[in-house]
Amino acid sequence: TGILRQLLKANSGVSSNIVNLSEGKTDNKGIRDYKGFKIKLKMRLPVWNSKLFAEALLLVSMLGLAIGQASKSTLILLDNLAIKETHSEFFKDLQSRGYQLTFKMSDDPGLSLKKYGVWLYQNVVLFAPGTDELGGDLSPEAVAEFVDNGGNVLIAGSPNAGDAIRDLAAEFGVELDDPGSLVIDHLNYDVGRDTGRHTVIAVDPSNLIDSEAIVGAGNVAPILYEGSSLLVDPENPLVLEILTASSSAYSYDPIKPISEYPHTVGKNTVLVAGLQARNNARVVFTGSLELFSDAFSAAAAQRSGKAPGKSGNEALIKSLSQWVFKEKGVLRLSNVTHHKAGETQAPVAYTVTEEVVYSVVLEELRDGVWTGYTADDIQLEFVRIDPFVRTTLKRQPGSSGSYQSRFTIPDVYGVFQFKIDYQRKGFTHLSSVTQVSVRPLQHTQYERFIPGAFPYYASAFSMMLGVFIFSCVFLHYKEKDKSD
Repeated sequence: TGILRQLLKANSGVSSNIVNLSEGKTDNKGIRDYKGFKIKLKMRLPVWNSKLFAEALLLVSMLGLAIGQASKSTLILLDNLAIKETHSEFFKDLQSRGYQLTFKMSDDPGLSLKKYGVWLYQNVVLFAPGTDELGGDLSPEAVAEFVDNGGNVLIAGSPNAGDAIRDLAAEFGVELDDPGSLVIDHLNYDVGRDTGRHTVIAVDPSNLIDSEAIVGAGNVAPILYEGSSLLVDPENPLVLEILTASSSAYSYDPIKPISEYPHTVGKNTVLVAGLQARNNARVVFTGSLELFSDAFSAAAAQRSGKAPGKSGNEALIKSLSQWVFKEKGVLRLSNVTHHKAGETQAPVAYTVTEEVVYSVVLEELRDGVWTGYTADDIQLEFVRIDPFVRTTLKRQPGSSGSYQSRFTIPDVYGVFQFKIDYQRKGFTHLSSVTQVSVRPLQHTQYERFIPGAFPYYASAFSMMLGVFIFSCVFLHYKEKDKSD
């Protein structure tokens, strides 16, 4: 604002040694009477020099930088300031990737995710498992609205999670275990950190979801986990079980004798769950705040009877944060074209049985750069209520993400759609619908003689010939007289 004011002041056309002409009166010819002097007022265009132009460019670049920073603005909610120290490496990693972190207490009375209808943050990290009630305008419903508008949320719970975290989990189809319950595994626990209760478990990386976009590639180290279990609805297509416990694990209060069937047992014990909404907003929920701690990231994980090694927590939490904040697993679709074979422009309408060419460009966001996406399972449908054609798009050799398909339009006319509906685990949902008209053949386009009708043609012509012969005979035949 200050730079703009200086620019306007410096280029207003009025120098500092000119008297103040705001006094006096001006007639309709632009002549002002100032203390007995007649002054003709003229408008002068601003004169831009190189310095002012450089300042303007600097202002534009600063505005662009501010917009870029706003796109990575992240709110960090804590229930105590000690978490900022115990999880400092995770926060430093976010800052090194360009995120603008705003730390606030979860019960701050001034909390708000939007102001004057504008969302203030793109991402929210909720590391406040003990919070019973969120402060300010924040509530489970407000966070759900934030996700409905495209925001991303990372939530960490604990065995003694407060009502706010439990209600928030329910908003996203996740249920936390009873208070005081921890995940216990008597076979896969960490020997170095065990206190006899086997609640610090070392999860085998084979229990991770099979999606490189979510958990990365090559993570072969055990993952340390201490916290509550999650229960998700297996029929909910939006919820993903990112990390599950081993078949020997269960969830229960470790200081109480088991008197009833545990809440979760074996592979049903979900440790990290994810959700990708229909608008591609993402949520990651875990029952362990310690999963993101510096201690677990730097620790050596050692299962009973196996050699110790660095835990896989650091690699996992980095991949999780990249996925939930849409650094990975983001696809886009562009340059949709369709035309008749041998042509380059789309027609007003297609005709049945014509050959059509459909092309599209698919790209993936990698390290902040859009690159061509490679896959062999992208399907194209030609739909009129139901699909009449379903074919696989083939990548064009030497192109960057360009796919093409050729097919013959069916012998059915009507309003059709070229439709792509691409849903793959860990990637954003791609959808493209292009509507076209398909008309029947014109009367000049039909064949003059159909081979199947040749018998009918022959019968018609034979009857005509027979009538002609009969007419000739009838007209020219004359019976002989009896005298003859």
